[in-house]
Amino acid sequence: MKKITADWIFPVSAAPIREGVITLDDTGKILDISSRDQHQVGDLEVHEGALVPGFVNTHCHLELSHMKGKVATGTTLIPFITSVVQKREAAEEVIQAAIKTADEEMRKNGIVAVGDISNQTDTFAQKSRSEIRYYNFIEMFDFLQDGDAQKTYDQYRAVYDALDLSENHEKTCVPHAPYSVSESLFKLINEANGNAQKTVSIHNQETVPENELFEHGTGGFVDFYGGFGISLEKFQPNHKPAIHYALAHLDPTHRTLFVHNTLTTRADIEAAQAWSPHVYWATCPNANMYIENRLPNYQVFLDTNARVTIGTDSLTSNWQLSILEEMRTILRFQSYLDFETVLRWATLNGAEALGFEKDFGSFDVGKTPGVNLLNINNSFELNKDTQVKVVQ
Repeated sequence: MKKITADWIFPVSAAPIREGVITLDDTGKILDISSRDQHQVGDLEVHEGALVPGFVNTHCHLELSHMKGKVATGTTLIPFITSVVQKREAAEEVIQAAIKTADEEMRKNGIVAVGDISNQTDTFAQKSRSEIRYYNFIEMFDFLQDGDAQKTYDQYRAVYDALDLSENHEKTCVPHAPYSVSESLFKLINEANGNAQKTVSIHNQETVPENELFEHGTGGFVDFYGGFGISLEKFQPNHKPAIHYALAHLDPTHRTLFVHNTLTTRADIEAAQAWSPHVYWATCPNANMYIENRLPNYQVFLDTNARVTIGTDSLTSNWQLSILEEMRTILRFQSYLDFETVLRWATLNGAEALGFEKDFGSFDVGKTPGVNLLNINNSFELNKDTQVKVVQ
């Protein structure tokens, strides 16, 4: 048994506790939350700063870890995707070494659970021995070509079937993005996921040309597909923002995790939340800055009581895999937000989005959420010197 205390404890599910104590059993399960004056000082492991639950990274591409530094910043999304396609190949030993290093980096940075995109089987061996719990999103795309839907589905279904789940891990078939998934492929994905509630991830409204395609049938994606010899002549715009195409074809009974949402408006959020009560919004601020040099307007998410989560995206589009760094970026550029709000995004909201809230996301009796120490003062500011240390 271990008793850990610090200047502050942030349970997330309750108000912060000054000089609180977390009592854990040998497996890391929380047995009790109490105040320091109820204990003998000699029984306590005492820290300066704040104790927070382990972080939940709701969007990552672990399999792209070998591409760190290979793609230029500030190019916008379409040139970024082109670079990924052109530069993705590497020797197997290079890919596997980078995956192992990235997984270990996330755990060192206090991340206990990850929603991870998988287009291939490259990450499965590392995940089987990782300390992190993974929700594996087996991602599918047919470039809006209905005639290729079955062939595409069969290709990625083989990846899905190849993943033997370790204890507590999960997997789901998911669509890549509105601009890359046909109606027929959406239908096959929905059928594969069945009736039991799962989490479905989809990239959403990350760049201006995405909305242009669906609103007008024009823009950069028409040229992008043409460059790969893919015709969109049969594509019919619905004259609405891109998210409405996704809403028309996703299954509202599942938890749906919209990712990036850089251009998402209040009207878009309200439409999605009217469509389903199981909607979550993953923001990846450093990746947004890396690719498009812009952030979402978080105020519209606050105004609509949206359940925001935080992701890192991949090392192709980020300098590190750290939820603390994502929080720091959010609070630096949109300082009307506060530490407690963003901490909830980084922990409990993420755990709920992945269906992992029974174990992760908050300091509640019976959970094994992990314990991170942040060296912050009573103002709860994440300055350049703030670091995270895993203490459980």
